[in-house]
Amino acid sequence: MSELLNQFEYILDSDPLINEVGFIHPSKFATLEKDSESGSSRLKASDALDGGDGSFWIRDHKLGISSEVVLRLYKAAREQFMNAIAEYKKLGDLSLPSAEALGIVVMKCSKTLLLLNYDFGTAWNSRKLILSNKTQASMFTYELRLSALVLSYSTKSEQAWSHRRWVIKNMARNLTTLQEILREESDLVEKIAERSKMNYRAWNHRCWLVSYMDREHVIHELKQSKTWARLHVADHSCFHYRMRLIIRILEDCCRKQEEGSCDSCVEVYLIWQEELDWNEELIKRYLGREALWLYRRFLSLSWIRHFTSDVNDVFSPQKSQSSIQVNVNAFLDKELLLVNSCSEGSDD
Repeated sequence: MSELLNQFEYILDSDPLINEVGFIHPSKFATLEKDSESGSSRLKASDALDGGDGSFWIRDHKLGISSEVVLRLYKAAREQFMNAIAEYKKLGDLSLPSAEALGIVVMKCSKTLLLLNYDFGTAWNSRKLILSNKTQASMFTYELRLSALVLSYSTKSEQAWSHRRWVIKNMARNLTTLQEILREESDLVEKIAERSKMNYRAWNHRCWLVSYMDREHVIHELKQSKTWARLHVADHSCFHYRMRLIIRILEDCCRKQEEGSCDSCVEVYLIWQEELDWNEELIKRYLGREALWLYRRFLSLSWIRHFTSDVNDVFSPQKSQSSIQVNVNAFLDKELLLVNSCSEGSDD
């Protein structure tokens, strides 16, 4: 094993709270050194670059790796991992103490490798293989921290997002604090989306989380994400997430309606109406934004499909079908007025 790899693993072991990794050009190390409060914030490998520059920089749980040593470091980490996983797979009985010890080695080697190559599927799968026989919640929580660390330098890594979903799916079986985990996941997606615009993979992960949320959490997410959506009206992914939340609310309403409860359906109707009004406000303020119009199309079609008959039954069961049709026509007339007013006000 190379000294460079030893140094890298020493850094990872010495600071388990590292929460961000980045690759830095050697010319930037001098600037980082100057900005550091103390020289101890920078660690040097024994095979440092010419001119006395180091290969790593760490401060405040932020790790920088020189771009000139990444290839050498990756080759050494890959060889180490492949040897470890080959030895692990040779074992017939995974309940033996030797299998436990070798599993720890595989987990350590795969972590080192994934911080250098986020797309190494075999490394991700090796972690799943070992964790599939574990039940400790702490081990799965650690996987969330590791994948978050990978996402700090590759925000669109499908492998990392997929691994998080696998971990959460396993945690959901026995974890009583699942809703808290889901809130932390939503916060992570929002932070990453702020740094990485139009990040479909991050928002797709957040949409997937909705299936595990309880009703209270879904309502909270709908309200909480409104501020972000208002500031990013061109990001369709955020509005797609709001669609998923509203569909989940509607599904719960339909289920309760089958059970004979109408109160929740009235609440859903009011939520839908509020969403239409809010969307109209944004459309008039930000003319020509496609994401806003696509979202309104979803809201309008869903309103017509689900509420033009059911809502009248809820509020006034004695109303006839003709009065329902009038309401539909009134709604469509209002939509056409909105389209015409925005078309006239557009610069196009």
